[in-house]
Amino acid sequence: MTAPAKSEQDRVVIFDTTLRDGEQCPGATMTHEEKLEVAELLDQMGVDIIEAGFPIASEGDFAAVREIAKRTRNAVVCGLSRASFKDIDRCAEAIEPAEKKRIHTFISTSPVHMKYKLQKEPHEVYEMVIAQVTRARSYTNDVEWSCEDGTRTEPDFLCRCVEAAINAGATTINIPDTVGYTVPEEYFALIKMVRDRVPNSDRARFSAHCHDDLGMAVANSLAGVRAGIRQIECTINGIGERAGNASLEEVVMAMKVRNDVLPYWTNIDSTLLTRASKLVAAATSFPVQYNKAIVGRNAFAHESGIHQDGMLKHTQTYEIMTPESVGVKQSSLVMGKHSGRHAFVHKLQEMGYQLAGNQLEDAFVRFKALADRKKHVYDEDLEALVDEEIAHAQNRVKLVSLTVIAGTMGPQSATATLDIDGALPGARGDAGHRRAGRGVGAACRERPLGDRQGCRSGYARCFRQGLSRRAQ
Repeated sequence: MTAPAKSEQDRVVIFDTTLRDGEQCPGATMTHEEKLEVAELLDQMGVDIIEAGFPIASEGDFAAVREIAKRTRNAVVCGLSRASFKDIDRCAEAIEPAEKKRIHTFISTSPVHMKYKLQKEPHEVYEMVIAQVTRARSYTNDVEWSCEDGTRTEPDFLCRCVEAAINAGATTINIPDTVGYTVPEEYFALIKMVRDRVPNSDRARFSAHCHDDLGMAVANSLAGVRAGIRQIECTINGIGERAGNASLEEVVMAMKVRNDVLPYWTNIDSTLLTRASKLVAAATSFPVQYNKAIVGRNAFAHESGIHQDGMLKHTQTYEIMTPESVGVKQSSLVMGKHSGRHAFVHKLQEMGYQLAGNQLEDAFVRFKALADRKKHVYDEDLEALVDEEIAHAQNRVKLVSLTVIAGTMGPQSATATLDIDGALPGARGDAGHRRAGRGVGAACRERPLGDRQGCRSGYARCFRQGLSRRAQ
């Protein structure tokens, strides 16, 4: 049965800003070569727009954007600029070699930003919106305009600015939640309001750029999609200013896994997500948190005995996507103090060991004891446990303890405790009355048990032979 054709109206464009907003994360600066490597992988995995940097920021940023523009073959290469003409001109110069290029220009529109940062009145900002988009449009037909701090902008002024930007030539309108302040229902209502009230909204694609200060960047972005947005601005591993941006891997897999309630699609090859995550983590020296959704080390790892048992019976009991779908080779059952017997046996079988009965029980008991003392139980630890069990498996009779009392005065006795096939019968002998008793005397073939006077071998020989033979 063939899959239904994908509608272009349901396609969500992925705008990756790892190399711009992501690199603005304190301590996440990348070298020139690292930026080129990341950009190459983004292009390979199907990212639609690569925001390569902020060309006016430094000579290094300009050089990186320009080189990426030369090398990129599939994605649109985008540069960021403020509203000043100097910024826009520098950005246009940097992206000039690209086969497909975009200028992304922005200005603040919220009351707090206009008053304290720009120190301008709303009517001045409105005129700057028209001027900056017009200037950018003189270099390329692909212009994106952003209203910085859009979610805290007064609705009437926001709609006026959006309409003016579209009339001036903007083809993409970005409504960012710059400080991560909004919630999904509120963002949905905002996007719907703007698209309904702005008369020329059908002439532009709307975009979401959400920050994660309250941990809702992905949820807000997806709420925006439901309201009509068709571009999401995001970063690999969710890196970015302060608490970061919407995570590209989470956005993509949310729409892929829950396509029943989010019937949208992207061009991203999800099997490259883990590779991209590791590359960016290495380039920025920002480790990915272990429990990070999709690409974290524990995303497909299970330690709980209940979960491991379910996974061994059917993977869908505890996994909603396959590890292969995001570029992970396979799920892992982590051996620890919460692991159960089913997972322990499965792990040993994977390692080539077959234990049963007392051998398995003893090995499992020792494994649990080790796991209580050690945070990570490695394969080498399990090998040591099993090898020790196998090494002693052929010893059917084991001497557990031995007590000998001998002297020239008083009775002599010997007490031995033996483990025979797991049972612990005791053996006691009294040389003064029974020739070292049942445990010793039974081994003596010289005289019947208890015949002290008739034993020609003497006590010492009888005692030594009895112990020796009994232990065999």
